[in-house]
Amino acid sequence: MKTICDWNNCKNIGEYKAPIERDNSKKYRLLCLKHIKEFNKNWNYFEKMNDAEILEFIKSDMTWHKPTQNFSAQDNFFKILWNNALKEDLNKNGIDKNYAKIAQLNFSNKDLKAFDILGLDVTINWENIRSKFKKLVKKFHPDMNSGNRKFEEKLKVITLAYTQLKRTLKK
Repeated sequence: MKTICDWNNCKNIGEYKAPIERDNSKKYRLLCLKHIKEFNKNWNYFEKMNDAEILEFIKSDMTWHKPTQNFSAQDNFFKILWNNALKEDLNKNGIDKNYAKIAQLNFSNKDLKAFDILGLDVTINWENIRSKFKKLVKKFHPDMNSGNRKFEEKLKVITLAYTQLKRTLKK
């Protein structure tokens, strides 16, 4: 069954949909090619909106008019995906037990920098930290490096890093 164009007194076949309302509803009328072109030329979706409504529409259009969630929301898809990926990686590498221990320690930025200075991983135990510190002291001690001041400064930084970790881990 063919439908006649829904334009004033037009007898052509209406093949093209033209919306009746601006609310993205399913209501439309059928127009012929000539009249759909005319309709589109004059169509202004924002015609009855004020500036604030237009701005809100454009802002909402950036997210396809769907609500967004804060990344920290409990049921956020990306957060769940990220946490699952981390757990899989931890399980695959066999360090999931250490991860729970690390998460409880809540290392500060100073602590993380200290681990970096000593060239250690945060999952390492205290005995290994002490052992690494002793090796570094022997390597950078001025007596072992002909009194070179460059090594003396390096040793000071290593000692400060060790002291930082000692304070944190003894708590």
